[in-house]
Amino acid sequence: MVGTLSSYDKEGERQHTISLAATPEYGKAKFLGRLEAEIGRAKAKCPEAHYVGIADGAKGNWEFLGRHTDVQVTDFWHAAEYLGKAAVVLYRGHPRTKEAWLEDACHRLKHEPDGAAWVLKQLRRLARERPWAKGHEDVQKAITYFANQSGSGRMDYASRVAAHEPIGSGVTEAACKVVVKQRLCGSGMKWTEDGAAVVLSLRALSYTPERWSQFWSKVDRWGFPIAA
Repeated sequence: MVGTLSSYDKEGERQHTISLAATPEYGKAKFLGRLEAEIGRAKAKCPEAHYVGIADGAKGNWEFLGRHTDVQVTDFWHAAEYLGKAAVVLYRGHPRTKEAWLEDACHRLKHEPDGAAWVLKQLRRLARERPWAKGHEDVQKAITYFANQSGSGRMDYASRVAAHEPIGSGVTEAACKVVVKQRLCGSGMKWTEDGAAVVLSLRALSYTPERWSQFWSKVDRWGFPIAA
């Protein structure tokens, strides 16, 4: 499990990121408690800040983010991935036409106020017109995904872009790779849950600016059990 909390300036440039990582946990209560604590500290420090929650389409993410953020956004790149898989089916045998349509659809989705509604309408129309695509899993998944996410107001990318707010969870995806996979998923590696948990905690500290030195200052002052 991985979560990140990033701060951005008014121009949309990322300034700082806190990374959290943990081993799998049923219900995620402990991990989400840690993430809530980080959000609480951020809000205490910056009470006037605007908070944007970004995630994929999993229901549990929105329940958590809805309690802690002002706006929730479906990760743009997850949406584009669904769209890309559907386009392969809808325009099978016509790769150039597919690429042109997909580029136009992604541009509209990102920059036009009603982009998500336009994409959903296109997906439904094309599925009706192409017998081989109507019941295809990738097409139906894309239609369901866009219907659910846009219907919940989480695909207003044009407004987010205009406000210089992030629309992608790339920071969290990068943390998954750097903090977790690069260390725990090497060839032949086996981990106990306790061992993996310790390693992930240390890597989250080392990849979060200033946290490593803060951790060791507590160790120097209070000893290891208190710092941990």
